[in-house]
Amino acid sequence: MAHTRETVHAIVENQRRFFRTGATLDVNWRIEQLKKLKQAVLANRDMLEEALYEDLGKSPIEAYLCDLGPVIVEVNEILHGLKRWARPEHHFSGLMCFPSISTTVYKMPYGVSLIISPFNFPILLTLGVLAASISGGNTAVLKTSSKSAASTRALAKLIAETFPPEYVTVVDGGHDVADLCLEERFDKIFYTGSPAVAKHVLEKASRHLTSVALELGGENGNWCIIRKDADLRDAARKIAFFKLCNAGQICININQIAVAEEVAEPFLMELKREFIRQIGEKPEDNPEYPKLISPAVYDKCERYAAAYRDRIVFGGTGNRETVRFAPTVLYPVEMDEEIVRHELFCPLLPVVPFPDAETEALLSVIAEREHPLAMYLFTADKRWAKRVMSTQQFGGGCINEVCVHMMVKGVPFNGTGHSGMGAYHGEWGFREFTHPQTVLTGKTRRNLPLREHPYSGDAGRQKRKLLNLFER
Repeated sequence: MAHTRETVHAIVENQRRFFRTGATLDVNWRIEQLKKLKQAVLANRDMLEEALYEDLGKSPIEAYLCDLGPVIVEVNEILHGLKRWARPEHHFSGLMCFPSISTTVYKMPYGVSLIISPFNFPILLTLGVLAASISGGNTAVLKTSSKSAASTRALAKLIAETFPPEYVTVVDGGHDVADLCLEERFDKIFYTGSPAVAKHVLEKASRHLTSVALELGGENGNWCIIRKDADLRDAARKIAFFKLCNAGQICININQIAVAEEVAEPFLMELKREFIRQIGEKPEDNPEYPKLISPAVYDKCERYAAAYRDRIVFGGTGNRETVRFAPTVLYPVEMDEEIVRHELFCPLLPVVPFPDAETEALLSVIAEREHPLAMYLFTADKRWAKRVMSTQQFGGGCINEVCVHMMVKGVPFNGTGHSGMGAYHGEWGFREFTHPQTVLTGKTRRNLPLREHPYSGDAGRQKRKLLNLFER
């Protein structure tokens, strides 16, 4: 349906009325909704996989590996821990509050949430966030991407058959509909996408002082650093897999590689070999290779490649009819070139050579730029790698591995600065969609006059002595 200001407002108000009934406060009720969501994904697996193939050319295996499976894993983790996470915390109030020594922290839902999801993982980044919202006891309006139209239709059908619209509903449409949503007063907004749009979301949310979580790609892209002591074959194998995944349209994907110039040539040979082994010599003709989301994105990718035609050492070909562009390695690229100063979100892979002895200078330059969402290091020097990972600022990352940090249970997925704010997955998602509410239970007897006037004379001196005791 074509949404208007009136229809969007009615959706939000209906959800607000439902939230105020208190139905979502019951943790057992939330668990039942999560089970419904899980069952709906499993029952509609074929429909969702077909939608992902239509939108992004994802094979059923990749669709389940990267979109559907992680939703099931996320829901399972929440089901396992939700009762424990949602349990009120009881605290000793401290002697300064005597005799009212009992304080409780309740984990309260925000209320009506708005989830704005992107095109690249339209199922995971909609339903995964929805699971977090449900766990916190919120209602949800899902603004899905108009770019992934087939997935939006599939999600709308799944949600409508699973939940009443006053609890969860899908709102489809373009940026105009997203702006209609942002004009409304939501209690929580969760946006996944680009830093540029995130600024717009924050500006709109500020009018109502709405709490916002942002998961962004990072303005300067995600770095992968390969030291001269790295296992080059292992690094190439993992990097090739990652760059092929979703044709590079992943917020945590490697945007550019910095490789020690001492091993640059052998690394490039290994990388070419791995691309060919995993996807063939003409990826654009391989039906298992995902496609770019639109012809416009394909054209942008092709223009970038054309500008670096003399430095393409692998790939550089494509098929506009199928919207597939081969993984394309550009070498050598300088640290200050424009192509490594912003997120590419496509199969292009610039490679920056650097002297291994100047690794610290490289890290200093990276640190001066906007914080990336991910960082990847390949090296045999674990001590150095751990030092880098504990001193650089980024969302998350891996040592001698790619991407799988976001699949670990019990840890957050998040960004910082231009790569985002807030965190989710498992308990971190529950925390993101709840706010702690502190309540002290007072006593009606044995209350001391310590806090009451007078503060001068003998009474004041006695109170001062007692207060000084609390400093110990």
